[in-house]
Amino acid sequence: MRADLLLRGGRVRVLDEAGTVGQSVAIRAGRIVAVGADAEIEELAGPGTRVIDLAGRTVLPGFVDTHCHIEDIGTVEDTVSFAGARTIAEVVERVREAAARTPAGEWIRGRIFHPVSQLVEARRPTRAELDAATRDHPVHLPFGHSCAVNSAALARAGIDRHTPDPPGGVIERDPDGEPTGILEEGAERLVTDVVPPWPAEQRARQFERAMQRLTELGITGVVGGATAPSDVAALRALRDAGRATVRYGAVVAPTGELNPSVDLAEWAAWFAGHPAPDETDPWVREVGIKLQADGGMTLGTAALREPYPGTDHRGEQVVDADRLAALAGVAARAGWRVAVHAVGDAGIDLVLDAYDAVHRSAPIDHRRFVLVHASLMTRDQAARARALGLHVAVQVGFLWDKAAVIRRNLGADRAARAVPIRMLIDEMGLQNVSAGTDHPINPLEPLINLQLMTTRRDAHGTDVGAGEAVTREEALRLLTSSAAWYTFDEHDRGTLEPGRLADLVVFSGDPLTVPADELTALRTDLTVVDGRVVFERAGVAA
Repeated sequence: MRADLLLRGGRVRVLDEAGTVGQSVAIRAGRIVAVGADAEIEELAGPGTRVIDLAGRTVLPGFVDTHCHIEDIGTVEDTVSFAGARTIAEVVERVREAAARTPAGEWIRGRIFHPVSQLVEARRPTRAELDAATRDHPVHLPFGHSCAVNSAALARAGIDRHTPDPPGGVIERDPDGEPTGILEEGAERLVTDVVPPWPAEQRARQFERAMQRLTELGITGVVGGATAPSDVAALRALRDAGRATVRYGAVVAPTGELNPSVDLAEWAAWFAGHPAPDETDPWVREVGIKLQADGGMTLGTAALREPYPGTDHRGEQVVDADRLAALAGVAARAGWRVAVHAVGDAGIDLVLDAYDAVHRSAPIDHRRFVLVHASLMTRDQAARARALGLHVAVQVGFLWDKAAVIRRNLGADRAARAVPIRMLIDEMGLQNVSAGTDHPINPLEPLINLQLMTTRRDAHGTDVGAGEAVTREEALRLLTSSAAWYTFDEHDRGTLEPGRLADLVVFSGDPLTVPADELTALRTDLTVVDGRVVFERAGVAA
């Protein structure tokens, strides 16, 4: 019964219901063996045990980001970064520099950023501006559910003034009817369909780089925001080769679209060939099917019950209720759980109505169907969600550096109620709410998330809805035990109780007790997944 790994001399926060705190933790065969006092746990050390002196550091369960696009984290060496760019001219110059080192005809792919909040022009670059950088390369710059492209990319996709808007999408046009190069929501797919996939080994390296970055931050598991079936296969290949270091829950987009355009027969045919997912795989688990109801707060496209200030605009509902219920119903009857992107209160109404319709024919309460984002959810909607047994995956990170854009779009009163975590916990219960980032749209660092959830102050120190602040322990649980509830493994992860999987993170200080303004200064010194040290800061471990 000797331990493989023993961490001693620290503060081990189990995060169980009893609030257990120990000095040491022992690990064997990938699971927690015991937590307790140093003298007690040291008895489990043997000749083959690796012993690490924590020197007073704090151990917590590994964090799980319940809405993250890790496929974009790993492409840093393969895409154009716009980090720090403040103007359209800087964006164009970076595309021009990429074109100079890229063979003519090859795609130039941007890394996701948020021009509306980041650039002084507060808008996205147009086709004409990107053409000034290059006409010899197709250019694709993604911004989440929309993108900007140049003329060469439009030509590759066959988009011209005669191309109709696809269902749920918008091709932005100038006064003469010509495409401006900006494709909204579902229209982005017209271009992404013709962007060539990454070669298999390059994709594997991208996922490995992403996992390395995640473990450097103490993130031991993620839920992929919208995972292509090909990426599920790539992740499983990494698992089989022993190269996976982060556990992955895939919310699958079967056709690559969040609002599938296929007919119901074709949609059903996919499920006929993909039986209900295996929910016992500890490394790569399909945890739902991704669909979309509306747009987003930062783009002014979230579907609202009341109009945006000073307009009669109520956002974009990208699917009707009957269609959404039909798509979700097919998945539910095939044994799959569904997770729907819904941001605005009207968009959430749409999803709740669809889930209610599905529930009447294929009960979903034990399946924990998901509302993804739910940024403008109301108390009455939270009550409906609890009655249906739903889970809500929120991302307070939208308020970190985009709060000004959200206030401009929604008005101050509505913006102050955005991402209402306090209300959701009070109405739905802690286990039914989890926290993620939606990285790369928002910062990946979990300690930024923790600080923002507990202080409700953004990157500039501005109040972003103090009434929705939660306690430190609640915030930590949103990132650990509640996240485990999302992925149906609440008995295996989320706490450091004996018998649980040995996924943990060691911080330089205690996230539960340090002053709020010191939270983001804490370091991740050690990360363990499945009992293996997968990240170790130089000089930390003895």
